[in-house]
Amino acid sequence: MGYTSYEDLYKLTSSYIHKEADQALIKKAYDTAVMLHNGQLRKSGEPYIIHPLNVACNLAVLHVGPATIAAGLLHDVVEDTEFSNDDMIREFGEDIASIVDGVTKVNQLKFSSLEQKQVENHQHMLLAMAKDIRVIIVKLADRLHNIRTLDALNSEKQERIARETLEIYAPLAHKLGMFRIKAELEDTALKYCDSQMYNKIMSQIKNDQSARIQNVDHTIEEIKKFLSPYQFEHLEIKGRIKNIFSIYKKMKTQNKSFEDIYDVLAIRVIVNTVAECYQVLGLIHGHYTPVPKRFKDYIAVPKPNMYQSLHTTVISNDGFTFEVQIRTQEMDKIAEYGVAAHWAYKENVEYSREKEQFEIAQKLKWYGELLKFSEEAEKPAEAKDYVETVKEEILSTNVYVYTPIGEVIDLPRGATPLDFAYKIHTNIGNKTVGAIVNNRIVPLDYELQTGDIISIKTNKNSFGPSDNWLKIAKTAHAKHKIKNFLNKQNKDILIAQGKNTLEEEFRSNKLSTSEITNEFISKTFSKNNVSTLEDLYLEIGKGNLSAKTVCTKLTGDGTNLTEEALNRQIERNQRILTTNSETGVVVEGLTNPQLKLGSCCNPIPGDEIVGYVTKGNGIVVHHCQCKNIKSFQMERLINLSWATAPGRKYPVSIKVYATSSLNLLVEVMNTISASGMSILAISANSNNNLETVVKLKVMTNNLLELEKMIVNMKKLKSVYNIERDNL
Repeated sequence: MGYTSYEDLYKLTSSYIHKEADQALIKKAYDTAVMLHNGQLRKSGEPYIIHPLNVACNLAVLHVGPATIAAGLLHDVVEDTEFSNDDMIREFGEDIASIVDGVTKVNQLKFSSLEQKQVENHQHMLLAMAKDIRVIIVKLADRLHNIRTLDALNSEKQERIARETLEIYAPLAHKLGMFRIKAELEDTALKYCDSQMYNKIMSQIKNDQSARIQNVDHTIEEIKKFLSPYQFEHLEIKGRIKNIFSIYKKMKTQNKSFEDIYDVLAIRVIVNTVAECYQVLGLIHGHYTPVPKRFKDYIAVPKPNMYQSLHTTVISNDGFTFEVQIRTQEMDKIAEYGVAAHWAYKENVEYSREKEQFEIAQKLKWYGELLKFSEEAEKPAEAKDYVETVKEEILSTNVYVYTPIGEVIDLPRGATPLDFAYKIHTNIGNKTVGAIVNNRIVPLDYELQTGDIISIKTNKNSFGPSDNWLKIAKTAHAKHKIKNFLNKQNKDILIAQGKNTLEEEFRSNKLSTSEITNEFISKTFSKNNVSTLEDLYLEIGKGNLSAKTVCTKLTGDGTNLTEEALNRQIERNQRILTTNSETGVVVEGLTNPQLKLGSCCNPIPGDEIVGYVTKGNGIVVHHCQCKNIKSFQMERLINLSWATAPGRKYPVSIKVYATSSLNLLVEVMNTISASGMSILAISANSNNNLETVVKLKVMTNNLLELEKMIVNMKKLKSVYNIERDNL
């Protein structure tokens, strides 16, 4: 039965809103809505004002504040009348105007089947919700009245609105813990989406009803009787039949018949304190036979939507099976009305949207993530990731898993330990090297189940995500973070490659990159969108600029040299350069020098190198970062550079850090072979922390070839870090 007059609304609001100014605001909003909607009719033929009136009454049942009720009354006026947003601000202030604007934006969305349009629609809706929780509350109250009055629409519209309700608004109500609204949305929508099953379940409930009511009444009296000696200050016992949609879902997903669902009926016991909840649980288990594995403690470990209660299924002496839910009065309010109950209107307490948003984000983790992620979603490129993440957070069927300290984490069904790690923190995700679930090691692609206790193994030296992680992760949130890391990593690799290429070109021309000034870059390469040295390296790494071009631009074309460039060219022409054919190393001013490559650090072309003049053994070539340099006599160090030595290969030692796996060595060797490099030596050692260190000595042409091989090896699922040995 719907509400038909302002008196209906006043009766609801006056039970908890007593300030004259607050009641005056509601009356003003009502009068304004009546005036603006005058002459408008609903599809049912009734005056349009009946709809906003019912929305406001639905809100008043939730005990929301006067501003939210006023917004409910006015939620359609900007969209359906000449009353503008500026008019709303002038007449009712920024706060109410903001709520109405948010609801208006949601109302204007048409959930199209075209993916991009749908993404944009979802994004607008979710961003509006993220900015103010009251937008969600008003929209749910709006949808509740619309679903109650679907009979006036044609069958096509009925089914579209009903399906949209099941896919979007009912899951949203569930996430907010608003069970009453969720149940009614689901049950009514089911009537239009699958009328045959709806009628079948309704018929079975009615057929069973008299027997069930008799059982319920008998059980309630029985529980009251054996609990009465304990003189609980507050004791309320009531029975309820599970909502039709939850019975429907169990029949569908678990392939059960109506008769097989023995928790269709639940007895609820409400007391004052948490201690009394556990006391009642003990007494219930003492009087009835508990069904094994059917006890759930949502008081110690609340659901992510703030729901708290003890659940147990028991069998009575006459074989009647039923569920008992035990909770406090406060828990019962939150179980029924969720977020609306927790932040219900309180007189003499000034409302703060920012404070409420903060408190909700603390209580509802998914909402906190919605707020954080919504900031990134302003970028068009991030919109799809944002929408997918929030759809997973809000609209999907979830699994509930636990951290080692008992914190509940909810994830979409099919999620993996990687999704869990990124849900905890981005840095945890990026440093993940393994996972332990229920005290046993599992692969990162293990599918998490409700009740799993998960510990993530991290390593601070981990290289981070690989491309393969995008296949393992299931949530858009985790994939978004992995993509961010890989994009940055790929950029860093390109910058390093560009830097190496430019430095090689400059060394061959006896130039230094220190000669490249920002002024030179901005004057010469502004058309390439290059303004810094790092930009220059990146463009060279991408292949958009050649190192030779940069060198030519800096030194001139040979006919129009600057004095500085001319002096450099003369200096180069006067130098005596000798290339040692054995090592491919250039030594200034020496003919046929005796050179050998240091076996400690195995330098390769592309590395920064120095020479150490030994007594009787010539010059030993070392990597500039070789650990042994610290012990050398500094006066014996000389500058060296590389020259082109076609066909020459160099030994280099590397360490590969990975999680232990059966095929690790085979995968490592295949990666090296695929890069065209040969292996001189390989060994592997494992420890108790699931880690394996593979030591390799390989032959390579130069640093660039080695870096490309390392990039490919880091894509292996188990590899998390690679480093050169003794550097």
